[in-house]
Amino acid sequence: MLQSTKRRLGATAVVVLLGSAPVLAAPALRYVLSMPAPQTHYFEVEMQLNGFGGRTTDVKMPVWAPGSYLVREFAKNVEGFAANAGGKNLGVTKIDKNTWRIEHQGQKNFTVRYRVYANELSVRTSFIDASHGYLNGSSVFMYPAQQQQLPSTLEVRPAQGWSKVSTSLKPAGNGPTFTFQSSNYDELADSPIEIGNHKELTFEANGTPHRIAMYGSGNYDEQRITQDFKRICETSQKVVGRNPLDRYLFIVHNLERGGGGLEHLYSTTLQVSRNAYNSEAGYMGLLGLAAHEYFHLWNVKRIRPIALGPFDYDKENYTRMLWLSEGGTEYFSNVIVQRAGFQKPQQYLDQLATGITRVENTPGNREQSAAESSFDAWIKYYRPNENSVNTGISYYDKGEVIGAVLDLMIINATKGQKSLDDVMRYLYDEYYVKQKRGFRDEEFQDAVAKIAGRRFDDFFKRSVYGTVRLDYEGTLGYAGLRLVNTTGQPESALGASVSATGGRPTVTTVLRDGSAWQGGLNVGDEILALDGMRVTDDINRYMAARPVGSTVRLLVARDGQVRELSFPLLASTAAKYRIEMADNATPEQLVVRRKWLQLPS
Repeated sequence: MLQSTKRRLGATAVVVLLGSAPVLAAPALRYVLSMPAPQTHYFEVEMQLNGFGGRTTDVKMPVWAPGSYLVREFAKNVEGFAANAGGKNLGVTKIDKNTWRIEHQGQKNFTVRYRVYANELSVRTSFIDASHGYLNGSSVFMYPAQQQQLPSTLEVRPAQGWSKVSTSLKPAGNGPTFTFQSSNYDELADSPIEIGNHKELTFEANGTPHRIAMYGSGNYDEQRITQDFKRICETSQKVVGRNPLDRYLFIVHNLERGGGGLEHLYSTTLQVSRNAYNSEAGYMGLLGLAAHEYFHLWNVKRIRPIALGPFDYDKENYTRMLWLSEGGTEYFSNVIVQRAGFQKPQQYLDQLATGITRVENTPGNREQSAAESSFDAWIKYYRPNENSVNTGISYYDKGEVIGAVLDLMIINATKGQKSLDDVMRYLYDEYYVKQKRGFRDEEFQDAVAKIAGRRFDDFFKRSVYGTVRLDYEGTLGYAGLRLVNTTGQPESALGASVSATGGRPTVTTVLRDGSAWQGGLNVGDEILALDGMRVTDDINRYMAARPVGSTVRLLVARDGQVRELSFPLLASTAAKYRIEMADNATPEQLVVRRKWLQLPS
């Protein structure tokens, strides 16, 4: 008896007989990326679609880049979209903001061509000029609708005079020198590409080959950076204890002003100030950034909230867990830098105290929970305004301190036997390996309970999904540590940020419930005079010397009119914290401390 297998190909299931057994004629997809005039900031893309049945096929451009939770509307950069088959133009209709419908009338093989304007050099977007090209796949490559699982090949044709292409995509088995393959669109979109004449450094971490593609000049020491990145990578791998890699690529952009990174399945892009390597603070910042993006290999790319993959590239993908995915990664990245020996334990504690200070001095921390901040990332985090500090909290900042508190709670509950590392290991094995999916919010809490041997539901309800202050003092006390407020006697404060650029002091932020907030000072006000005296710089430097309760008289310009304001100065509520090790810690506290900071017995 003949048996057949069918798969949807566009609108048609196609079966071809080979001998006595019918087999599927699967569609094939090939991209060709060229850059004939890089100085104009254009990539040119050719999509070759073969074996597509039906009368029409829709192709789409993503609206966002995974890892960066903002709808960026990449279709706005597309020009010259056209399709043809056999030398004849095909009908094309744009049916919504990021979808083109191609009428191929049953012709199964056809070609799409378009240009992409790329002049935004960030880790989330794409860029090309006369010196190099860099692209994130979701901002350049389209995909056939409903065919995200389709494998593809990519041929990169560098601009004249360029000789290198660095990407984590695997080379194709044949074809031109720069030809790569991807198992599906997610992999293609998640594999950034650096093109030009950049330098590549190499090292191995636990037997896995790693590369560093260095674009731009910088005062880095090649031997030092490869050795230190190796230490970061090997220390990171110990957290979960599972190595999913067979290769990895760091793309590093050395720029006049650089900062930030974006994680990918087998790679990351980092932006660094080219002179950052000179200072210890700058270099430690780079190592912390590398640790953060590298740890995303586990936390986000494999251990992920269920909303974050497979991706819907047409719209926002909502989750309330970015406090773990991003903030938790920031917590682990700082821990990794300390575990790798780049920081002493007290230096790590100082860094954590700075994080606590930042969170507790943000008024929005009392208005928005970490879970709400995660969910609203699409409309708030990447679109801050002058009032954001009063209405929200960064899921990076809040998630980092939640991670520290939760880790200490688990270590204490298990008497030093388990930690947050074990939770991540369980999530990796159970959901990524076994169930091959992301976890739900409640499943994360279940995982914590399984490792800790007890539930922390009240903690999650109050301080993760609510805005109740984290119990820093109690949890640090588990390890014989003290959180000390070092601010001393309260000083008076204006409660506003002022930019004095160009000698015109202008209010940029007004803090909720502070002196300026209650006194009617507005963002955008230009401060002309204080108590009858001309002001040409930041007025805040005059405030600390004034007693709490004293009246301040301001002359401001607002909307072209001069106004007088008079209000009392309130005491500053800002705090500055330090974490200290108690000399009289109990044996039980020392067990927790040693486990948390990985100190010798």
